[in-house]
Amino acid sequence: MAHPTAAPPLRRVYEPPAAGDGTRILVERLWPRGIRKEDPRVTTWLKEIAPSPALRAWYSHDVAKWTEFQRRYRAELDANGEAVARLRALLAAGPATLVFASKDAERCSARVLVDWLGEH
Repeated sequence: MAHPTAAPPLRRVYEPPAAGDGTRILVERLWPRGIRKEDPRVTTWLKEIAPSPALRAWYSHDVAKWTEFQRRYRAELDANGEAVARLRALLAAGPATLVFASKDAERCSARVLVDWLGEH
């Protein structure tokens, strides 16, 4: 089992589960298009860990806002103790993978979350 404070792996929700994924935790505010709620590609939905609706609307996937989006989302994570504690408990319970829907795996909130977890 990975150390519970280690940053978990990250995959697009549309990828089929891989051996070793463990619990697949969806870290998006909105449910991904084309995925049924009972789909095995999502084990747990932790929408509370995702950026706030206001931050999502402000960012709107505008690459020019990426640096500021990261700063603001990190501030939200710093203030979101309850959701962070729930995520840490899920990660400590056994193998887990964070899943996201964005097509841009490098500039998405899930990437910021994984980086933040690795630093905290």
